[in-house]
This record gives sequence, C-alpha cells and structure tokens, in this order.
Amino acid sequence: MSALCQRRTFIQMRTVLKVVDNSGAKKVMCIQALKGKKGARLGDTIVASVKEAHPNGKVKKGKVVYGVVVCAAMQRGRYDGSEVKFDDNAVVLVDKQGQPIGTRVFGPVPHELRKKKHVKILTLAEHIA
Repeated sequence: MSALCQRRTFIQMRTVLKVVDNSGAKKVMCIQALKGKKGARLGDTIVASVKEAHPNGKVKKGKVVYGVVVCAAMQRGRYDGSEVKFDDNAVVLVDKQGQPIGTRVFGPVPHELRKKKHVKILTLAEHIA
C-alpha cells in the first residue's frame, strides 16, 4: 500500500504514538484501548509502553503508562458537519486518576476533550483546535 492511499484506522494494539508533552517520553506503543472493542479514537484513554524516552525525564523506557489520545489520523465528525483529523497519532501521558504527568502540552489539541472530561489537558495546551 502506498503512503497516498493509506487507510486511516483506530488506534489499536502495537500502534506507535508520538508523545506531545514534557513528561520525558518521546514515543509510546499502545498495549490496549480502555474503551471500545475496535480501538481508541480522539479523546480515548489507552494503556501504552514507553519505547523512546529522554535520558532525564519523569518516565523511563519500558514503563507502562496511561495516555489520552489528543491527535488521531482517523477523522472524527463534529456536530456542525465538519471533520477533524491530524497528520499523525499523538498522546498526552496521564496517571490513573487522569491527571497529566507533564506540565506542558505541545501542538494543537481538539476541543472534543472537554466532553471527555480532560479539561486539565486543555488548560495546559498552547493551541486548541
């Protein structure tokens, strides 16, 4: 399959995601989506394993963490008829209670996270899409 006609699907097991906060991790691999049978979409929580990390960050390589999907390549319809989708899959690391581990969130964050009760991530974000 070429890159132009690549199929955009759910975030499922073994999907590698970019981390867009300053928790210390660079890339994580999804172990399990915590809601839904098919996989995770925008705003869903996943369990992931850290694959790449900064040497002096809060989380280390190999640690199992929770994350909230803030950018997904799969499109998501909005109530006004428009659709939101991103170029890559990205995640913000959170603890079991849903509080972010990092203190900053980089890049655009969709306002759909407000409905999913992730208001703390929206307050840390620099740009809300």
